[in-house]
Amino acid sequence: MKKVCKQCKRIYEGTHCPECKSSSYSDSFKGRVIVLKPEQSEIAKRLKIKGKGVYAIKI
Repeated sequence: MKKVCKQCKRIYEGTHCPECKSSSYSDSFKGRVIVLKPEQSEIAKRLKIKGKGVYAIKI
């Protein structure tokens, strides 16, 4: 089952978030964005995303 980290909004599977190592998560989210080059992405800057991966838009 997919989980969304409440701190950094990363979508992941497992026991803890691979981005920020948090274990607080939500099962429901709306929308997703895939970030490949966060340093060049305007969307990543607006959402304050610093790493590659799949992120939720709204938790």
